[in-house]
Amino acid sequence: MISATSFSGKTVAVFGLGGSGLATSKALQVGGARVIAWDDNPESVARAGAEGIETLDLHQVDWTGIDALLLAPGVPLTHPRPHWSVELAKNAGAEIIGDVELFARERRARAPQAPFIAITGTNGKSTTTALTAHVLAAAGRDVQMGGNIGRAVMTLEPPAPGRHYVVECSSYQIDLAPTLDPTAGVLLNLTPDHLDRHGTMENYAAIKERLVAGSGKAIVGVDDEVCRAIAARLEAAGRDVVRISVTCRLEDGFFAEGRALFHARQGRTERLASLEGIGSLRGRHNAQNALAAVAACLTCGLSREEIQNGLRSFPGLAHRMEEVGRMGNVLFVNDSKATNADAAAPALSSFERIYWIVGGLPKHGGIESLRQFFPRIAKAYLVGEAAPAFAATIGEGTDYEISGTIESAVEHAARDAAADSAREVVVLLSPACASFDQFRNFEVRGEAFRQAVLSLAGVTPIGKYGDKR
Repeated sequence: MISATSFSGKTVAVFGLGGSGLATSKALQVGGARVIAWDDNPESVARAGAEGIETLDLHQVDWTGIDALLLAPGVPLTHPRPHWSVELAKNAGAEIIGDVELFARERRARAPQAPFIAITGTNGKSTTTALTAHVLAAAGRDVQMGGNIGRAVMTLEPPAPGRHYVVECSSYQIDLAPTLDPTAGVLLNLTPDHLDRHGTMENYAAIKERLVAGSGKAIVGVDDEVCRAIAARLEAAGRDVVRISVTCRLEDGFFAEGRALFHARQGRTERLASLEGIGSLRGRHNAQNALAAVAACLTCGLSREEIQNGLRSFPGLAHRMEEVGRMGNVLFVNDSKATNADAAAPALSSFERIYWIVGGLPKHGGIESLRQFFPRIAKAYLVGEAAPAFAATIGEGTDYEISGTIESAVEHAARDAAADSAREVVVLLSPACASFDQFRNFEVRGEAFRQAVLSLAGVTPIGKYGDKR
């Protein structure tokens, strides 16, 4: 745990007592702050109290004595309207921050030279974070990974010289981190997402831009118009900008051609690494993730050989195009982390004949943008709240059924795929939706898919699932 000494002797209100909120409350207490915590969920309040955290309804607190509000990232800061705790803090003049900001302050105070890689983007940030951390660890570096992936950032080991931090940052976390200053910041891509929490695409993009604007080196994917504009703006402001692309050959930056990764600078182009034969990094989207990881790891001083070895041994990310099992010519793939249409596109583009399990709590735009992949769909199995709307989008051109649940969809898709005579067919869970209509999160949804697949007669588990039937 990182003790939050920057608030020693001060009083901090904490709202939101999920995993990160509990961790942050403890870090503040250990650092010498008085913590007053609350949550709208009575069970969360009771759990915090049982763990020794002072709890009190923040409506009843004298805010003139509060130095800061530490807000959990899931709590609305601005849209659709500020949470009541935010209004109280603003009226009292208390600063409002989150756990990533707290981490940034502790790193600056204790070990400002400790390499810190912060990664964001609409899609691909979890894979890029995991890949970057893996390559660094494979090269023998002391690595701590957390943030929006895995561990809450304040539960990581304390900042120390030579200790590398790889932190995934959501837009919510960046919005609560006004002095975020990573050694290298990565912005992969930007497409509309979380607009219910940020109001407009312009606001969403501006929040994401803050991460790279405060970075020592800004690594920016330039394959979408919004990010290209951000890269140009940062460069004009004198920032150190590194561009990455999987759609064009750059004169200055990192780019991919086929499975090869290149670096162009000062009129020279050198081949850095290859993704050939690395199943966990197939697809153009993973080439973008790999380029970002390579650029970040070079910033940390790794050699090309160390980077190639790390790429080659990367096991992949759970719930992201994750191979679960095989039954004859049928491959079962868990892509539960595809929580919007853009996130589902990479998987749909990676397979030729697909029995597609799709649906959940729909996002803005639904699956209209995926129409180009419909010819690959042998049949779609619609689940959750989105089913009627997605049926209307798919229409008469593609076979579909409304399955309702993941379990029913897996059973029916497996039956239909098994009768397909193609050389290889894929039963793919790539929902293009949030999970919250039926599941607590996308991990639980992916686990439900895995369990349904592995319960089928004749399925051979793949990789890490081989001994978990």
